[in-house]
Amino acid sequence: MAENILDRFKENLEGDDIVEPGRTLRVGIIGTGWIAEAHMNSYLNMPDVEIVAGADIIPGKAEAFFAGYGVKGAKLFPSHRELIDSGRVDAVSICTYNTAHAECAIYALEHGVHVLLEKPMCVTLEEAVAIIKAERASGKILSIGFQPRFDENMKMIKNIVQSGELGDIYYIQTGGGRRRGIPTPYGTSFIEKETGGIGALGDIGCYSLDMVLNAIGYPKPLTVSGYKSAFFGTDPKTYPAHPEYAQKFGVDDFAAAFIRLEGGIILDFRIAWAMNMDTPGDTLILGKKGGLRIPSTECWNGSVGGPMTIYHEVAGQQVETVIPVIGDGGEDGGPALFDKKIRTFLNAVKSGGTAPVPSSQILYNQAIIDGIAKSAALGREIDIVIPELT
Repeated sequence: MAENILDRFKENLEGDDIVEPGRTLRVGIIGTGWIAEAHMNSYLNMPDVEIVAGADIIPGKAEAFFAGYGVKGAKLFPSHRELIDSGRVDAVSICTYNTAHAECAIYALEHGVHVLLEKPMCVTLEEAVAIIKAERASGKILSIGFQPRFDENMKMIKNIVQSGELGDIYYIQTGGGRRRGIPTPYGTSFIEKETGGIGALGDIGCYSLDMVLNAIGYPKPLTVSGYKSAFFGTDPKTYPAHPEYAQKFGVDDFAAAFIRLEGGIILDFRIAWAMNMDTPGDTLILGKKGGLRIPSTECWNGSVGGPMTIYHEVAGQQVETVIPVIGDGGEDGGPALFDKKIRTFLNAVKSGGTAPVPSSQILYNQAIIDGIAKSAALGREIDIVIPELT
């Protein structure tokens, strides 16, 4: 019985073959911090990519970054505007701090450049709307950097929900976090208001939201009652080597919310960079015919913490079906998730197809994040109002 049920969730996966292998794309990297390392590594794995440009506002940073990878011949610039104005690139990866995402993405799109935009999409709903307007006016590809979408376990979650095995979904509990994991080893760009804009809520919360929202088809969010705090981030004892970081901390290290979605679905959400708990709980997707438990991870990394379980009835009996963990592609010889993120973006650019992680979906993700922040500031539930985009 279990084998037959598992067979229902199998699908023919699309290949990651290169589209037009003889056509080379000229790529630039805007922002050369730590996440840019993953982009550079993946681009270097792509035989149809020439990395021709880079930009960083910190003098000498881009030069050191490109030299470290032995990339020669690339032109380096002190700003995204100068890089894009040079006309050297077909596409860019935007790897800047959060508050610069919107400005860089909009400028690139307005100047006819395809964009792979790191997560979170931006900081506010208003910025997300402006980015999408620029995208639609440009006709260029804009994909958002959610590499967990390409994890086979994430695909399995969506397959299970879409198969109808759980029936109509009415309640979801999701989230994740770290007992201690404020990302200061990379400096303070993540934790300062001027650069990060949002904390755990956007950094890892966007992943947790995408896992369940993508599975259920991204219904429109309607209302949110949000909460956020920064008890650990503002405590000097959190940073033994750099107690001054507590004064710079201007974002959230914990957030929670109760969100109502179209279709009568309730989303109970919590996320943390730091907390006095090992996990805020497993992800639960409850339907009228069955429920799915997705084990949490020690440090939310975009995958699952162990075998998933479907709780349902077969022939009048309450049974459990265990869904084994599927390898992430790096372990079984296939491309790593980041390579898949880069490859699918490049293929969409070459084919003129659709973005692998479309902004129209992540708009709802961003609307929830923005709504949580605004609701928390007001101390009450608010309506989520998303402008019509024509």
